[in-house]
Amino acid sequence: MILSTLDWTIVGAYFALSLAVGLWASKQAGKDTKSFFLAGRNMPWWLLGVSMVATTFSTDTPNLVTDLVRQNGVSGNWAWWAFLLTGMLTVFVYANLWRRSGVLTDIEFYELRYSGKAAAFLRGFRALYLGLVFNVLVMGSVSLAAVKFGEIVLGIPGWLTLTIAGSITLAYSMLGGLKAVIITDFVQFTLAMIGSIWGMLYILGLPEIGGLSNLIDHANVSDKLALIPDMSDPNIWVPVLLVPLAVQWWASYYPGAEPGGGGYIAQRMFSAKDESNAVGATFLFN
Repeated sequence: MILSTLDWTIVGAYFALSLAVGLWASKQAGKDTKSFFLAGRNMPWWLLGVSMVATTFSTDTPNLVTDLVRQNGVSGNWAWWAFLLTGMLTVFVYANLWRRSGVLTDIEFYELRYSGKAAAFLRGFRALYLGLVFNVLVMGSVSLAAVKFGEIVLGIPGWLTLTIAGSITLAYSMLGGLKAVIITDFVQFTLAMIGSIWGMLYILGLPEIGGLSNLIDHANVSDKLALIPDMSDPNIWVPVLLVPLAVQWWASYYPGAEPGGGGYIAQRMFSAKDESNAVGATFLFN
């Protein structure tokens, strides 16, 4: 794909904006640890809610959802729709409790809930596991998706994609702390939605597609639109619907998706102005 000067200017402007946000937020982030890690605990619900959505909408998300729909139809999305069960628990039960706890990170909560050497060990173990194992794997999968997009769309080698994107992200995160991350999340998600809708309208307008009606009526699409899988075939509805609803929503670990929230989601709840804003942000996210 050949990009014009205007295209590269837009890409450069986005990176410049991200750095500018980091520089602006650094004025507050440098005051103390709460300002850096919790954005001063004064974030509004709408900004936090969009940030929660954006932080779970990474470069590999479009690939994942596309594959789910391609393989199992729209009903394949129950693989992640099932997490609404835990999401509602977080909204109506845990969100205000997380904010009320007053902790700096969710890992810190372990030494509030438990005591002694066992609590310290659990806190240290989870910090090492999440920091050096789990999140490394997550960043690896996300980076792989970024490499693929960079090579196919931009025509640049993977190492250069990761170097540029990683350097910019690291810079504004280190400069502005959580506040810079939340604001850039908002910008990123806004751009992603504009690009997605614009791209959808463009593709639907292509003569090969012929509009939304022709697309829906196409033989490869018409049998994949049902929200509920074929209940007459257990080979379809058991893995697509039953397993997510009966097991996956509580058994699969993903920061923010487990009952009560955690990780990326909890950190944003901690930074809310008050408990009401924490609840509102989590409700918007779900």
